[in-house]
Amino acid sequence: MTKTNWSRFSKLALALVVLLSALAGQAGAVSVASDDVPDEAQVGSQVTASVTLEELYRSPQLESWTLAGQTDLEDVTWTVAYYDQTGARVDQQSFDGQNFSGAQIATADGTSEVEVTVTGIVPEVESFSYDPAQTFTIISLDQTREGGSSNDIDSWTVHHYTEESAAARDELDSAQAAIQRASGANTQQPQQTFNNAVEAFNGEEFNLATNLANEAETNANQARQSSQTTQLLIYAAGGLLVVALIVGGFLYWRSQQTSYDKLG
Repeated sequence: MTKTNWSRFSKLALALVVLLSALAGQAGAVSVASDDVPDEAQVGSQVTASVTLEELYRSPQLESWTLAGQTDLEDVTWTVAYYDQTGARVDQQSFDGQNFSGAQIATADGTSEVEVTVTGIVPEVESFSYDPAQTFTIISLDQTREGGSSNDIDSWTVHHYTEESAAARDELDSAQAAIQRASGANTQQPQQTFNNAVEAFNGEEFNLATNLANEAETNANQARQSSQTTQLLIYAAGGLLVVALIVGGFLYWRSQQTSYDKLG
């Protein structure tokens, strides 16, 4: 085998190993049957989220494993409920704290589905962001196998906000919509004001962000109205020109007809 052929064979073999490893990882993965997670939550409020896992033993050799979870919620309580194939609950465990581990999943126990529920207080926002909106992890679940190897099952994030940031975001959304509606008009100034409002929001200056957003919306609406007025004037001028051409043409035709009559 030549050096070139050996190199190609090595690359093919390596690609095959990577593919088989990926497929093996997928074969042992846990499936998420359903989830009930809020889209957003106010800082300091109590929220609850739940996730149901199924297809717990995709690999024939995987008869048991350990479930672990993590959350950014505070004052946390976890509940892990185990269900058999009939949907009957066969066991339940509770854990406290932002992290838990030790929830044993085993075929010998008849477990077919697992429901994980977490309840806690929404944490403070570390860094505000308009786009993308700031989020926190409400649930993150991991599967740990015998021997210590583990893989992520899935994680869920939630947009969290304060009363002031929510009000400022509403104004920013309204201003952005006004600028989009004014498409075709000169929105350079409203857009710049909007950008300044976003910077103020990201800097937690929500009153300033609100004022700038209102200014951007007003300017965008004015630009849109000005553009519409200009268009109407152009249409009106065009209409008058057409009428003038028609009238002028008619008068010219009449004058020509009168000249022919006199000659006749």
